[in-house]
Amino acid sequence: MPIDINLADCLDLAAELRADDEALIQGPRRIRWSELRRRAHNLGRAMLDAGASPQAKVALYTYNHPAYMEGCYAAMAAGLVPFNVNYRYREEELHYLLDNADTELVVVHEEFVPRLEHIAADLPKLRGYLVASDGHDPDLGTLRGARSYEQAAECDGAPLAAQRTPDDQLFLYTGGTTGMPKGVMWRQGDLYFRLAGGGVGPAPASIEELRAFIAEQRVELSTLIGPPLMHGTGWFTALIAWLAGGSVVLLEDPHHFSPQMLFATIERERPTALTIVGDSFAKPMLRELRDGGRSYRLDSLRLISSSGVIWSEEAKQGLLEYCPGAMLIDSFSSSEAIGMGASITTAQGVVRTGKFQLGERTRLFDENLQPLATAPGVKGLVGVGGQQPLGYYKDSDKTARTFVEADGKRYSIPGDWAQVNDDGKTLTLLGRGSVCINTGGEKVFPEEVEEVVKKFPGVHDSVVVGVPDEKWGEAITAVVSTFTPVDTTSLVAFVKEHLAGYKAPKHVVFVAQVFRSPSGKADYKHTRQVALAELARSGASS
Repeated sequence: MPIDINLADCLDLAAELRADDEALIQGPRRIRWSELRRRAHNLGRAMLDAGASPQAKVALYTYNHPAYMEGCYAAMAAGLVPFNVNYRYREEELHYLLDNADTELVVVHEEFVPRLEHIAADLPKLRGYLVASDGHDPDLGTLRGARSYEQAAECDGAPLAAQRTPDDQLFLYTGGTTGMPKGVMWRQGDLYFRLAGGGVGPAPASIEELRAFIAEQRVELSTLIGPPLMHGTGWFTALIAWLAGGSVVLLEDPHHFSPQMLFATIERERPTALTIVGDSFAKPMLRELRDGGRSYRLDSLRLISSSGVIWSEEAKQGLLEYCPGAMLIDSFSSSEAIGMGASITTAQGVVRTGKFQLGERTRLFDENLQPLATAPGVKGLVGVGGQQPLGYYKDSDKTARTFVEADGKRYSIPGDWAQVNDDGKTLTLLGRGSVCINTGGEKVFPEEVEEVVKKFPGVHDSVVVGVPDEKWGEAITAVVSTFTPVDTTSLVAFVKEHLAGYKAPKHVVFVAQVFRSPSGKADYKHTRQVALAELARSGASS
């Protein structure tokens, strides 16, 4: 049996064994493991001093900044529950999220303090804020209980002696079928098992094995995180590096991704692993490598991993031209189910896009969530067993629909369809059974966007779909009927006022009447066909 451990206890052990090695790097900022442990324990004490209750929820509301990972460590060390906040959310979305999570504390970058000021009075459970900045004293605004993050981290207190167990939780917020975020509740002992082996390999079975596992890691073990830490791909990959006693490297400018900055960081820091999100990262990287006018030294990379979106075979083959010694791993996982499968590509062999290895705990289910026999040609919903989340926070109905018992075992079934290939050992992904749009790794639910579009003056009705897009994977497209002429630019700007910018339509198609069934349900299939035809006619499709 794998070791059952609180994540902070594992990080404390890594700090003991790797004290002088670098744990967190961002530009000129370099934090060693011994310093990381001291700062995290100081921050955890500040959270408790603010009046946090046992297993209080701590929001991580910042860009890719040291405060995100330090704040996560601090919350766990204090026996609290860290969770991610999408920093693109506007006030309405942010209020819902913090209220749904019963948030008591917020680790926040000062840039987002004004948003919190607008909603804090309506969130009576909030007890305090640790405000991070970029190298100067932060502006605390008018938030009651606000404190400088850096001052709290450097207060030089004794090691924190908070009660913590493997049953402590970590929340990963993701979108729900209604378009509202849902908190996926991970028990830390279970999450350690999934992450210690990267969702694939075995986790240590004892403290002795764990000590050896961390102590034997080479000093240069390091992972460069490309995507935002607020998403599971970035956050959990960073935790994997830390749980092995390695280092996490963040891009110096977290506001804007550029392949030039990425490659410069690789040349400077020499990471052994890179995490991206499919073609939204890979294709700009390839354009720079092929047309940028200079060569880059990328030979330190042994692993490039992606999760969240399918990674095209074309992009994989292109990257292997410049990183022939790297292994490319396309993980088939979700917030609700880690370890469903992986596609592994090297210079010696390329696995077709969408084809994943069946894991020993992976099986297929029918639409009634009944298990199917694993045989060539069988199609079904993918379920994965073993250590998985406890469920969704404050949503027992959705928990019951996603986490099911079969043959005496519990499985997570997040909604992905797949078919067993002729070899009986691999799966080909067929897509989500829902109409969820995946744009640049962000999951967007049409209903949420539709409701905002329909509020715009002059709009009669709207159905929102995703259409293929080279850069984003899928581009959000609003098909709209109107009472009076509507200006497209103003409509898109209106959506951005109410929702995160990535949820705003990239295309708007006007029709006389949107397409719905007699019962009033949106006809997404027909809508998408019409949208594709109109975009092709107008030359707007990618």
